[in-house]
Amino acid sequence: MAKLNILTFPDPRLRKVAARVTVFDKSLENLTSNMLETMYAENGIGLAATQVDYHERIIVIDVSEDRNEPLIFINPEFKILNDKSLLSFSEGCLSVPGVTEEITRPDNIFLTWQDITGQRHEEEPTGLLTVCIQHEIDHLEGKLMVDYLSPLKRDRIRKKATK
Repeated sequence: MAKLNILTFPDPRLRKVAARVTVFDKSLENLTSNMLETMYAENGIGLAATQVDYHERIIVIDVSEDRNEPLIFINPEFKILNDKSLLSFSEGCLSVPGVTEEITRPDNIFLTWQDITGQRHEEEPTGLLTVCIQHEIDHLEGKLMVDYLSPLKRDRIRKKATK
């Protein structure tokens, strides 16, 4: 396994939309292992392939207390089941180091994904996992947490990041 380089805001590669994974082979297994190693090394709870300059629909997450329950989602997609049920979390991002902001997201989603063998799954996640999934899927769409902020806050973060 190898630790990967994490792209940081405002790197334009973070804005690329990720392509669907169509090949489920050893290289996918290696990439997800490296992503997990990188996420753990950086004390993150989630990482999207886009953040490490691989533009495929892959996310890894571990929101467990002991940091020993890694989750791998290939080609994840979600539908909002109730847009009135919202959850606010103070979110951070490995691609926007040193910044945490309160962001409100839907709390009730229906998630579909594939595992590293291509097997399809579905679930209705809750709590922090729901927030993390949406945050990481945003990355796959070329969207960052700073996009939820006011233009003034976003510009301050951009200026600080480019210094």
